[in-house]
Amino acid sequence: MKRREFNKMLGTAAVASTWPAREAGSASAWAFEANIAECCSCAIPCPCNFGLLTKQRCDGNRLIEIFKGHVDGADLAGARFLSTFEMGKWNRIYIDDSLTDQQRQALDALLPLAFGGFVRGARSIEHVPMTVVRRDDVIEFSTPASEVQMKPLPGLDGGLITISGLPSNVYYDYVQYESVRHIHKGPDREWSHTGTNGFISRMVASS
Repeated sequence: MKRREFNKMLGTAAVASTWPAREAGSASAWAFEANIAECCSCAIPCPCNFGLLTKQRCDGNRLIEIFKGHVDGADLAGARFLSTFEMGKWNRIYIDDSLTDQQRQALDALLPLAFGGFVRGARSIEHVPMTVVRRDDVIEFSTPASEVQMKPLPGLDGGLITISGLPSNVYYDYVQYESVRHIHKGPDREWSHTGTNGFISRMVASS
C-alpha cells in the first residue's frame, strides 16, 4: 500500500461521504486542524510520504493532536490519539484517557467520519494513558504499548529541514525528524528502531 492510500484511510475529507449519516437525510459537518508527529521504521527520507512504495516493512506510530475543530457543533480542541500500524497490514488506535467527556464524545463522533478507513480496519480502539512532550530539541510521546522520542534532523547551518508540496493534506508545514527511540510492544508485533524516519506536520481536513 502506498502512503498516499494510507493517508486517505487515515483521514481525508473524501472519507466523510463513505459513511452513512447518523440520522436519515442528515449529514455531519466537521472540520479540524491537527499537529502530527510520526516515527516509522523507514530510512530517511521515508518514500511513503512522497507517495512512493517502500520495499521495506513500514512500522509506525502517528500522534494526532487536534488543536482546532468541531463536529456537529461540538468542540474538538484538545482531543488526541495515537495510531500504531504496520503499513497496509494492521493498525490500532489509542485514545488519550485523560480527555474530558466532551472531548471524548466529540472525537468518537469524528473518528468514523474523518478517519473512517482506519477505524474500519482497526484491530482495536482503546482508551489508554498517554504522555506527550514537545520541545524545540525533542518530541516524546508514549502509551503503554509504544514509546517514541525523536529529534529534528539538522539541515543547512543546523537549521530545520522543511518540505512543501507533499501529496497529502496531512503534510502541511512538514519538518524532517529522526528517531532517537521508537519502540512498540503489542499483540501484533514488537519493534525497536533508532535513526529512522520521523516528521512533524500539520493536518487540515473538513467535510
